[in-house]
Amino acid sequence: RAYFGEKDYQQLAVIRRMALDLSAAVEVVGCPTVRAPDGLALSSRNRYLSDEQLAGATVLYRALDAGRTAVEHDGVDEPAEVRAIMRAVLNAEPVVSRIDYAEVVDGSTLAAPAVLAGTLRLLVAAQVGQARLIDNIGATAAPTPPMAALVTR
Repeated sequence: RAYFGEKDYQQLAVIRRMALDLSAAVEVVGCPTVRAPDGLALSSRNRYLSDEQLAGATVLYRALDAGRTAVEHDGVDEPAEVRAIMRAVLNAEPVVSRIDYAEVVDGSTLAAPAVLAGTLRLLVAAQVGQARLIDNIGATAAPTPPMAALVTR
């Protein structure tokens, strides 16, 4: 077995795919992200942040949670809308000096879906002070209904 943290989900997905493609005799195990009570993902990069920046850095988790709520509870199925929701939360926090990305992707392939359905991963990266912080969470969208269900009689 090889254990990788879900905090860097893109790395985990690439390693899983590589092990599969190479038929490696290894089970790649994802380990959950460890978080502070306020939702901030624990990272060695956090040591570069001032107290104010640490408090503001929780915005990454808040942005992800807003995106997940849009998908799972509000039924948003447009990727652009989820990205806009996450970016709006990030932009509202003064300690964020740059947003590198706020994305929603297929949870296993990392491909950007045209319509949100099934297992997804919401990903953000932003500059806070001297640190480039990353975070992600999973979300599950309702399956896309078959075309026959969309036809009204």
